[in-house]
Amino acid sequence: MLFIENSYLKEFETKVQKVENDSIILEQTAFYAKSGGQPGDVGKITLNGKEINIIDTIYDHEKNILHLCENSNDLKIGERVKGIINWEIRYKHMRMHSALHLLCSLIHYDVTGGQISFVKSRLDFNAEDKIEKEEIENKINQLIKDDHEISYQWITHEDLDKQPDLVRTMSVKPPKTSDKIR
Repeated sequence: MLFIENSYLKEFETKVQKVENDSIILEQTAFYAKSGGQPGDVGKITLNGKEINIIDTIYDHEKNILHLCENSNDLKIGERVKGIINWEIRYKHMRMHSALHLLCSLIHYDVTGGQISFVKSRLDFNAEDKIEKEEIENKINQLIKDDHEISYQWITHEDLDKQPDLVRTMSVKPPKTSDKIR
């Protein structure tokens, strides 16, 4: 998952690991798979001058990223290919995702659902009081104007045990390590 180390990676080279029907698994990929209300990446894979459109990316039952293709019949296991992300779509999704984090920084209720798309995105809150949309909009615009640096870090399950409020989505609250079945 090359996007973890570099979410701005637009192109990459790798080998085909598996081909099944019109989906492929690559040894490495920068394509983000659909997850948590965020759409998967689209783009193309090139091989010897031929382009294969990637129309979606999802996780399979083993947590591999499946690249759904219009036609993958010409690909063979072990072949080197070039992956190219549709950057216009990826970047818009990234901006929408960041905007939703800004929204969460201003509204301190648990999140009950959400969806990210190219045109518009939303978060649903378990709000006890009325949320003043104009006030929130002004605050978000000020955060954007302030041009804060955006960064991220991966955290462990132990970190989540210590700070469970890091996850605001009610449906995906992590279990405490002590609550896990042994």
